[in-house]
Amino acid sequence: MKRKLRRLPWTLRYLTARRLAWRWRRRLLLMTHPHVDLKIAKGTIIGPRFDLWMPARGTLHIGNQCEFRRDAIFEVGPGARVTMDDQVIFTAAALVQISTELTIGRRAVFGQSVMIADGNHKFRDHTKHLLDQGYDFRPITIGDNAIVTSKCTILNSIGEGAVIGANSVVTQPIPPYCLAVGAPARVVDYFGPEDMRPEGI
Repeated sequence: MKRKLRRLPWTLRYLTARRLAWRWRRRLLLMTHPHVDLKIAKGTIIGPRFDLWMPARGTLHIGNQCEFRRDAIFEVGPGARVTMDDQVIFTAAALVQISTELTIGRRAVFGQSVMIADGNHKFRDHTKHLLDQGYDFRPITIGDNAIVTSKCTILNSIGEGAVIGANSVVTQPIPPYCLAVGAPARVVDYFGPEDMRPEGI
């Protein structure tokens, strides 16, 4: 009995209150976004300070048992589409900015302070300010079981099971089951099935 009483504050803080909070955040997101195609599975955890900027029609589908632990910002532009499969995890301070399409596979994991963006500013016209030159866009796909570690910037697709080292900038597609590091990220190792090994690695 004494042990149960000692555990009561922990239970209230880390189980009961947490569940109530993320359920309320999910309901609030659904209530405030009737103008878009928004689906959030009931088993998904919406952590504190999750911010969704989606002022015009678009699509955001979040699978079951996904987890956004804290400070996730999703900016989904007009007509854009973001879909993620089950058990995707964003740890802390993620920024996702999508104007075309982002697809995230099952059990992909994103470390602290990851940024995902499907566009780059155009800048080569010296007669115009960068903000007046528009963007180059590309849809992004991140495969099942991909691991993106802390402080990475993702500007292109990542294959199934690939691992992106901390502080990397992905500017070119990364094949499945490859370890890529650096800025820009380059493949330094392959650990997948031999028949899928990329040429030259």
